[in-house]
Amino acid sequence: MVRTLYVGNLPWATKEEDLANLFATHGEVISARIITDRATGRSRGFGFVEVADADADRMVEALNGIEFGNRALTVNEAKPRA
Repeated sequence: MVRTLYVGNLPWATKEEDLANLFATHGEVISARIITDRATGRSRGFGFVEVADADADRMVEALNGIEFGNRALTVNEAKPRA
């Protein structure tokens, strides 16, 4: 099964590969995506990582609050769209 994690407070220059590599050190990453502004194409400072269900809690615990690119990340389970 797959769980989606929200990652907030990302540095603007973060690439999807960087995000996937950060999470891959703690378990299986299925996909990573950075949300961008439609008009400018710039990062909006957050993204989502799909991970194996068995690794999700460990990743949240290990990565929430760590410093990445001089910014403290916010990592938690993504809420379903309304």
